[in-house]
Amino acid sequence: MYKRKIPVDLSCGLDLAKEVLLGKWKMHLLYFIGEGKRRPSELQKMIPGATRRVLNVQLNQLEVHGLVSKKIFAELPPKVEYFLTDIGKTALPVIMTLGRWGENHQDHLSDKIGKDVA
Repeated sequence: MYKRKIPVDLSCGLDLAKEVLLGKWKMHLLYFIGEGKRRPSELQKMIPGATRRVLNVQLNQLEVHGLVSKKIFAELPPKVEYFLTDIGKTALPVIMTLGRWGENHQDHLSDKIGKDVA
């Protein structure tokens, strides 16, 4: 099992938020699940650049952190739906604000991203 080399500073809100929200697809997952209950196959179609494995890992992390929950239906083939928890819903305004910030500064940021910083 993976063990952290550097523990998370639990007294710092930024470190906690970074731990929970940062991941290549976590904010996308929260955004799309926030629109309504989602099955893993739906999320895969909405985020085509992500592999199924990475989505599952990040969904599991969001579930461990209590931002999403899943309902497993007793049927064949198995059916799973993800939905936001109450604390997960509180992350949506943060994600929406970050998205608007990116859109508002898209021209400037697009020019800078990918350039070497010396």
